[in-house]
Amino acid sequence: MIVYREYAPIPALRPWLDCVWSCRVQAGAAPLTHQVLPDNCIDILCQDQQDASFAVGMMTAPIAVVSRGLVQTVAARFKPGAASRFFRLPLCELNDGRAELGQLWGRELALRLGDALWSEPLGDVQRLAILQDTLLLRLQQAPPTPAGLIEQAIAVIERAQGGLRVDALAHNLGVSRQHLALQFRHQVGLSPKLFARICRFRAVHGALRHLPAQADWAQLALQYGYFDQSHLIHDFHDFAHSAPEAWLAQRQR
Repeated sequence: MIVYREYAPIPALRPWLDCVWSCRVQAGAAPLTHQVLPDNCIDILCQDQQDASFAVGMMTAPIAVVSRGLVQTVAARFKPGAASRFFRLPLCELNDGRAELGQLWGRELALRLGDALWSEPLGDVQRLAILQDTLLLRLQQAPPTPAGLIEQAIAVIERAQGGLRVDALAHNLGVSRQHLALQFRHQVGLSPKLFARICRFRAVHGALRHLPAQADWAQLALQYGYFDQSHLIHDFHDFAHSAPEAWLAQRQR
């Protein structure tokens, strides 16, 4: 059994957080596995098992999360590009992996957060408030960075749902493609091209929930800016490890 809930972040963190969330997984005799797809976000997760608190970097492929017994999690999901205010390292170093908060923020802060979250029998909302207080403290200690190139680029890519050319985007922003790619890797984690591909995949993935089993894949590919159906299929194999027809059939069972 999986119980997952999302909540709006506190006003002071809304420019940086997409949401905060909680999850309670109760596995039976056999482990419980669920798939997580790339979503262009970085999350901080705090779990009650061994007081584990860690950051999960940008994903370029799906991962299978295996849970055993009871696992409780409270977490924060950053908006694309926003995590750089909270972690003082190039975010590409976190890609397709996880890093303990003790490594990122120091062991003392990580232990203090774990104790506050799990030493008392609190509710999810109380634990999320503690996590957000820690993030707010971290934000207040970070040097101010005015909105700039990466924020503009992300906004353009998301408005286009990934359906654009990176060289044209760089030209419109007045920078070279190489400079844009370097800043993206440092402040977002991925290259702008891969970020845009995942944006487009997420748009199609969201649309599939409302499509019949016999979808017109060629038309769908054109609608979301793919050159042809084979490019859409290629993205599904990369980001869902499945053909789109098989993925849709599995979700509709």
